[in-house]
Amino acid sequence: APHTTRVSPRVARHSAQMFRAPRVFLARPPRTFARACGGVRRLSTESKSTKDADKPVLTIFDTTLRDGEQSPGATMNIKEKLTLAAQLSRLGVDVCEAGFPIASDGDFEAVKLVAQEIGPMMEGRQSGKPMRICGLSRAIERDIERCYEAVSHAPLHRIHTFLATSDIHLKNKLRITREQCIEQSVKAVSFARSMCEDVEFSAEDAGRSDPAFMAELFGEVIKAGVSTINVPDTVGFVTPREYGELIRYLKENTPGGDSIVWSTHCHNDLGLAVANTLEGVMGGARQVEVTINGIGERAGNASLEEVVMALYTRPQVFPVQSLVDTTQITRTSRMVTSVTGMSVQPNKAIVGANAFAHEAGIHQDGVLKHAATYEIMSPASVGLKSTLVLGKHSGKHAFQKRLEELGYDGLSEDVIKAAFKRFKATADQKKTVTDTDIEAILDSEVVKPATEQWIINSCTVSCGTPHPTATVSITTPSGKTIVDASTGGGPVEAVYNAISRVVRVPIRLVQYQVEAVSEGRDAIGKVNVRVVRRAPPSEDEEALATHNDDITYHGSSAHVDIIQGSAEAFMNAINKMVADDEENELQRKEVEFWPGRVVINPMQQKQLS
Repeated sequence: APHTTRVSPRVARHSAQMFRAPRVFLARPPRTFARACGGVRRLSTESKSTKDADKPVLTIFDTTLRDGEQSPGATMNIKEKLTLAAQLSRLGVDVCEAGFPIASDGDFEAVKLVAQEIGPMMEGRQSGKPMRICGLSRAIERDIERCYEAVSHAPLHRIHTFLATSDIHLKNKLRITREQCIEQSVKAVSFARSMCEDVEFSAEDAGRSDPAFMAELFGEVIKAGVSTINVPDTVGFVTPREYGELIRYLKENTPGGDSIVWSTHCHNDLGLAVANTLEGVMGGARQVEVTINGIGERAGNASLEEVVMALYTRPQVFPVQSLVDTTQITRTSRMVTSVTGMSVQPNKAIVGANAFAHEAGIHQDGVLKHAATYEIMSPASVGLKSTLVLGKHSGKHAFQKRLEELGYDGLSEDVIKAAFKRFKATADQKKTVTDTDIEAILDSEVVKPATEQWIINSCTVSCGTPHPTATVSITTPSGKTIVDASTGGGPVEAVYNAISRVVRVPIRLVQYQVEAVSEGRDAIGKVNVRVVRRAPPSEDEEALATHNDDITYHGSSAHVDIIQGSAEAFMNAINKMVADDEENELQRKEVEFWPGRVVINPMQQKQLS
């Protein structure tokens, strides 16, 4: 039986002040366990498909290219954004938030190209419609205009505008009243609606905002023509029960709340992003804003793969279906890892290395007898396929066919040639090359800059005390081949010092990571590095400040020889920095060479050979 707890007036006032408005949880009639679980539980490895005709489709709004890119060090160039956007389209994402066009000219161009080149794509789209391209803008007219200029090139496009609604933001950041917040929000939505039929409005920090105030605000922006309202838990503050009830409250108490789509956007500061998102869906949300691998600001966002596979595995629990092609999940996750350099922890749900690994004897025995004993989904359902091998005798046709089977369609001939050349070199060093090896090789080629200014030809190291030494051969932008050497605390530092002597680009290494992508002593090592452009310490502070120290560049490479792979990854990052240099300071045609270097011109090299 329900009971009443007495609360002192002082505690009641404190609670109301802390949460802005009391969350009222209505008592529900008792339910049987079967009803609580949504009917009969499925115990098979493969749950039935979520694509039931009688269920509404949940809109999957992916913000990997925008919020995900805000992860420290996860900046992507235009080529990488296009590659990833194409894969998100194949995955079946409904809406892709491609960026923040007003942020910079580069971001504007990236969103514009995604709209032009990826917006019309129909490959693998189960929905029968192309992916909608969205851009983010503040509730300011110039932001909204810039956003529309970028996204309007896509057949389906959306303007996403936002304004904070919590008292802490209104008072301390925006310094406006609630009335001014409503006025500015309505003005922004009306202006966006005058250019675009599909407009989304987000109430930043909704998790700490007054629900009654938000209901009033949302009612006004609905009148202004908004089609989707997003309720972000911007700082990851609320719990699943609170968030679900908040969505229910807003849907029931907002004038016109039944005429628009309610959306979730949950951050993972307390590790509750996915749980909050799913509870929001149960509360009536029909759009979820997520990212691949859960990357994003601070502790990240709700993970797309976890939300989608929860719907896929437990269709009897959730009232919605998803049109995402789950077999593309693993490939998309690995692509994001390759592009951003942010590795997935081994115990990460769905896409972690240990997600389908069983070490305990009892578990291994059970899985061998019947997979459903310890696996609630099969590896194949998320795109993990049986490992097939190719060798040094495999030809280009077989290699290209294997790429297609792995889902890598539409690759340029240049990328395929470069990947095949690397594959043959790897096959000479390994007995067999697995699918995982191939994916690592291909990812290394995809993330390379379109034009390589500097090319690493070879590197030789001498290890051991007291002075590890490295000798490198590098081709310069003008076509000269330079051989130089340097020492370091270890072989990798020696290689990087030697490269730096030749390239003479002011950089600082901020992250170096190596991991094996397959098993065995001849396993391929995947190297990820991050560098920032920085002036040497000898320069004055004024010069130091002009070198954009905060811009991070990522480089990666996959190689059997991790020293060679380390050199290639470092050079990859340098080339991205050079390509991104707007003032052309780093793209020098000639270099002043120090005494002791061996400089070989192309004609001399030809004569010597």
